[in-house]
Amino acid sequence: QAQLVQSGGDSVQAGGSLRLSCAASGYNNSPYCMAWFRQKAGKEREGIAAVVSYGATYYADFMKGRFTASRDNAKSTLYLQMNSLQPDDTAMYYCAVSRVFSLRPQDFDDWGQGTQVTVSS
Repeated sequence: QAQLVQSGGDSVQAGGSLRLSCAASGYNNSPYCMAWFRQKAGKEREGIAAVVSYGATYYADFMKGRFTASRDNAKSTLYLQMNSLQPDDTAMYYCAVSRVFSLRPQDFDDWGQGTQVTVSS
């Protein structure tokens, strides 16, 4: 059975860094598009970055270069390096896979369990 298992969430102080991981298993091939989303309390889920199997990456405009998404196809693992974290980055972070290159939540078929990132001032 296909699944996405996330790790790396934590509580950090403003200005700190975290690295999230998302390991895909049970897929016949490495997923075409893997992406990161986040959902703040009381808000809709928003796309952060999407990475396709051949390496192209798309970032949401609000990232402003602080976050870097990458993937290791041999390990079917997606990463999100987050630097200069701010309290406004506090959210539940999710990874997901899709058959299309997108950052629209409705285009994604499978989701990770989510991991909490909390940034204190």
